[in-house]
Amino acid sequence: MKRLTPLLAAAGLIATALPLLAAPQASAAPDTGFVAQKPAWHRCSADQPAAYECAAIKVPLDYRRPSGRMIDLAISRMKSGNPAKRHGVMLLNPGGPGGSGLDLPLQVNEQMPEEVREQYDLIGFDPRGVGASSPISCGLAPEEQNILRAYRPEGFPSDVAWARTVADKCRAASGPVLPFITTRNTARDMDAIRSALGERKISYLGYSYGTYLGAVYTQLFPARTDRFVLDSGVDPQRIWRGMFQVWASEAEPAFARWTQWTAQRSAEYGLGDTPQAVSETFWALVARADRDPIPLDGAKLTGDDIRALRAAFFYPAQAAPAVKALKDASEGRPAALSPAQRQLLRPAAEPAPDNGTAALLAVVCGDTEWPRYPEQYERETVRDKAAYPLYGDFPSNIKPCAFWPRPVEAATPMRTPAQVLTVQNEWDSQTPLVSGQGLHRALNGSRMVLAEGGEGHGVYLVDPASCVMAPVGAYLTTGRLPARDVTCRSAPGSAERRSAPPGPSLPTPFLF
Repeated sequence: MKRLTPLLAAAGLIATALPLLAAPQASAAPDTGFVAQKPAWHRCSADQPAAYECAAIKVPLDYRRPSGRMIDLAISRMKSGNPAKRHGVMLLNPGGPGGSGLDLPLQVNEQMPEEVREQYDLIGFDPRGVGASSPISCGLAPEEQNILRAYRPEGFPSDVAWARTVADKCRAASGPVLPFITTRNTARDMDAIRSALGERKISYLGYSYGTYLGAVYTQLFPARTDRFVLDSGVDPQRIWRGMFQVWASEAEPAFARWTQWTAQRSAEYGLGDTPQAVSETFWALVARADRDPIPLDGAKLTGDDIRALRAAFFYPAQAAPAVKALKDASEGRPAALSPAQRQLLRPAAEPAPDNGTAALLAVVCGDTEWPRYPEQYERETVRDKAAYPLYGDFPSNIKPCAFWPRPVEAATPMRTPAQVLTVQNEWDSQTPLVSGQGLHRALNGSRMVLAEGGEGHGVYLVDPASCVMAPVGAYLTTGRLPARDVTCRSAPGSAERRSAPPGPSLPTPFLF
């Protein structure tokens, strides 16, 4: 499955690991027994602002052996412009797993309101195994990188062979490192960054997967947790197979909402004048494409290709013209596509970089146990395709995790109270509302800000028009949580304004 938008421009990445100061000072991180080196900051590149600084520190591959093998951790920062109002440091994570975060200080610096921005040094980092932080690889061919596959009974043996091959390739390419590319170790890395910066606590803004990373940090290092905003929440009770499967269950109400919205505009789209009629039009297109793929914009789309559009139905104003274009093409009429519709119907042919796929698999397979028997995957995939016809088979089908080395550690229980702020759009395709609510429930003492009617993945700063901006900003400037959960109203479709914001914009986070 494609990411909704690219996270960070490749030009912003640091191409190589950065040198360490020859004789660094050190400070202790007693929870891990590791001594973190102070970074040697320097300008990231000549074409970036001088205030945007980069460095690297060394961290243990295995925190149980702090004097053993070390790996690089690439970090970046933009300091507060007002030392008199500086509160501390804010670490940033864009999502993933597998997303680079080095450029985030640049983007957050542009988008964050001044009264919030001046309180923090913004700290970006590439999580371990990603980008400039001792990157890992699986050596995968492009066609091996799609981890969300439709189920066909006759094709299941080849799906099993694919999953086994990917796991074997990852083990061969990065085997000694894979067991340690986990969320718990990345949270420990965050504390190593805190230690290297000489800070007593950290604040944090994390999106999507970054919400789970932040939640794990609150459990491992509660005394060092300051102001945490967890935006577009991953439910800790669903990691990680359940986070795939929630896409299927929650696509159904989004699809129903889309049919109602589209039926009310039947004169414009011609897809049906009742929700039932719109649904029938869609499923007729799927059946037609299963028999005879629909030629559109130089490609031929199968029924599975059409069902794979499930994320689009969280954005009715985008999905309706795309489905209309499909219907026109199926009937031999010209299908005029806008750039947004073309991207929706024909995801970029370029696969994700192998590094991103390898890091994703390392985390989702290494954080927690997965079923080990192909027969279980097939049973549950058949069940879920019947229960959730739009997308049920894609997430439940077998994954390389079935053949992955068993996790080194158990998943992190959420037992310690965490006074953090969770943020959520009502109509989020990647971390649906039930997932965000699960994160809020799991973190005793948290508060939730819900943008009712809000569409899109990622809210604070990602959609500057969102109603969450004021309550999140108030928390980040004062450190005081709202007295109770906050529900505000965002206009549906506000996410569309993200495509052309004034000035640099924060990229849409992603999960997988």
